[in-house]
Amino acid sequence: MAISYKKLFHLLIERDMTTSQLQKQAGFSANITARLKRNGAVSLDTIESICRILGCGVDDILEFVPDEEDKN
Repeated sequence: MAISYKKLFHLLIERDMTTSQLQKQAGFSANITARLKRNGAVSLDTIESICRILGCGVDDILEFVPDEEDKN
């Protein structure tokens, strides 16, 4: 299973918030932002910080996507 952060970026657009603003408020580095944009792995601390800043749940910012192998 892969992780997709599309929901996070849609939520940021809805709230008229940039990734830089989120980064500053949540206190993580630009490397974390790059990982999120590439649907890479981030720590649960990062996920918690994002949810706290946005006032949302984990399912509001990420989803699990089946790998191509899992679909067959």
